[in-house]
Amino acid sequence: MEIREAQELIRRAYFERDSRRGLYPTFTWLVEEVGELADSILKGDEKSRMEELADVFAWLLSVANLLNIDVEEAFKRKYVVNGPPP
Repeated sequence: MEIREAQELIRRAYFERDSRRGLYPTFTWLVEEVGELADSILKGDEKSRMEELADVFAWLLSVANLLNIDVEEAFKRKYVVNGPPP
């Protein structure tokens, strides 16, 4: 699955709910998921790390959808076209 396809999947499933919730509360959910990922890393829980990483990615896509940013395009511009930053 391409990043753009994943973003569209999240848009179809959650955009209406995310829009009602708003940008800042949706971003807050992303931050909470990052904290849960950090906790799973500290605990050494591999299964939980995978799940939390997927949650972080999904919430990142939700935030990008609310901002109308194509994550795949943004990534390519930053890391492919210009090369990775030093």
